[in-house]
Amino acid sequence: MAQFQNDKEAADALAASFQKLRQEIGKVIVGQDEVVRLVLTAVFSQGHSLLVGVPGLAKTLLIQTIADSLDLSFNRIQFTPDLMPSDIVGSETMNQQRDFHFVKGPIFANIILADEINRTPPKTQAALLESMQEYAVTVAGQRYPLSRPFFVLATQNPIEQEGTYPLPEAQLDRFMFNIELGYPTYAEELNIVKQTTSNAKQTVNKVLHAADIQAFQELVRRVPVADNVVEYAVGLVHKTRPNTERAHARTNQLLEWGAGPRASQHLIVGAKCNALLNGKYSPDIEDVRAVAVPILRHRLVRNFKAEAEGIGVEQIVKELL
Repeated sequence: MAQFQNDKEAADALAASFQKLRQEIGKVIVGQDEVVRLVLTAVFSQGHSLLVGVPGLAKTLLIQTIADSLDLSFNRIQFTPDLMPSDIVGSETMNQQRDFHFVKGPIFANIILADEINRTPPKTQAALLESMQEYAVTVAGQRYPLSRPFFVLATQNPIEQEGTYPLPEAQLDRFMFNIELGYPTYAEELNIVKQTTSNAKQTVNKVLHAADIQAFQELVRRVPVADNVVEYAVGLVHKTRPNTERAHARTNQLLEWGAGPRASQHLIVGAKCNALLNGKYSPDIEDVRAVAVPILRHRLVRNFKAEAEGIGVEQIVKELL
């Protein structure tokens, strides 16, 4: 862990590390620059992310590569309808001396990929969500802290809805970002096919370690923010709340529910991190806008009129910006 004379030096080091990380991840992942930017922003902001995309867009490979470049332990949990909470957090087993001891589950890693989180019933989803909020798990009355940094990336497949258990709004709210993965462009897909159908192996170098990431997470919190930026972020969230004093006219027409105070907190922390990654020492309104769509996408509930007219949440957010 490098020692910095002051926060300015540390901020410069974070911006430089971010560029190096993008280069290393780019060796394996073609395109998806925006997704990589948002996932790394969430890591440095101590937030969790929800990845939404059709199968085969390299979601697992992307997260594995990010974990490699950050020198963090990585576990993937495939959620299925019969998965139990103990399959995630671990369970008490009896040893040869007939004593009970705790066997840790896959949740005990720095980066967790919760694949297809909407395939498992709410009881099992809740086990994961406790660890996201508390950074610990409780088994048989005993509390076990998780190693830090701890970061959950959950994926959802937007196509098949049969046999799925959609995350309730209250649980979606725990995710800082909702990141949509799109199809690669024609040129990107040509590169992907050339890279993945040859025997060339790319090695990803480790850019940061756990202690560095924790130091940068604390640095992000220390970034000063001007009052007008905080007012803009809180004002934006208030605009999304229908039938309230500061509601936007379009909100009253198209939304059933708006975003809660967590959205305002995430907008500011995300803006601070976005500023640092771009070599600035304090965020401005543009930084809030840069993170607004993925933060608000899963927090706004459209009404029947919006759904009937095919007006998406992104479109509504962009009108409010």
